[in-house]
Amino acid sequence: MVTKAQDRRKVRLSRALGIALTPKAQRYMENRPYGPGQHGRTKRKADSDYAVRLREKQRLREQYGIREKQLRTLFNEANRTEGLTGEILVELLEMRLDALVLRSGFARTTSQARQFVVHRHILVDGKLVDRPSFRVKPGQTIEVKAKSEGLEPFQVAAAGGHAEVLPAVPGYLEVSLDKLQAKLVSRPKRAEVPITCEVQLVVEYYAAR
Repeated sequence: MVTKAQDRRKVRLSRALGIALTPKAQRYMENRPYGPGQHGRTKRKADSDYAVRLREKQRLREQYGIREKQLRTLFNEANRTEGLTGEILVELLEMRLDALVLRSGFARTTSQARQFVVHRHILVDGKLVDRPSFRVKPGQTIEVKAKSEGLEPFQVAAAGGHAEVLPAVPGYLEVSLDKLQAKLVSRPKRAEVPITCEVQLVVEYYAAR
């Protein structure tokens, strides 16, 4: 359960980063399209290159709701992998179980998707997985366990209740929402992933540290 304090933090953080991290934050930002605090409406001086890179890194981290250490670990893995580091980083983030629960429409927010996993409502290939960071492989199936399907949050999801606040299901997923089942059919490609981030700036941020 997300508390009111956590909700307010997400709204404030969304306004600071310039991206909506939750549906509630989206509504606030539509009404108040400026940063938080007493200087939010004033024109800011140009940010330094470091500040721009830091903000992009924070944007990426907050959209997946992960800790700095987790993001750094994934960056190091992406950096060791052949290919474009930024695109590989997004692929690794997007193959997290909680991210795919959200993309499939089973949850309304990243926080709710994580709660569903931690509270043992989610199966991968028929086996219970309670680690949000679990990496789903192409070909694997994600589903809500049978005993949980009757719970109100999943009934809402199965009826398409989150469609108005979530982006369209990306091409790397096949989803049967009424059955609360989804399959990762291919590795996510950056162009398909519905996040707001200049990933090259994130690469530059870590490369300079």
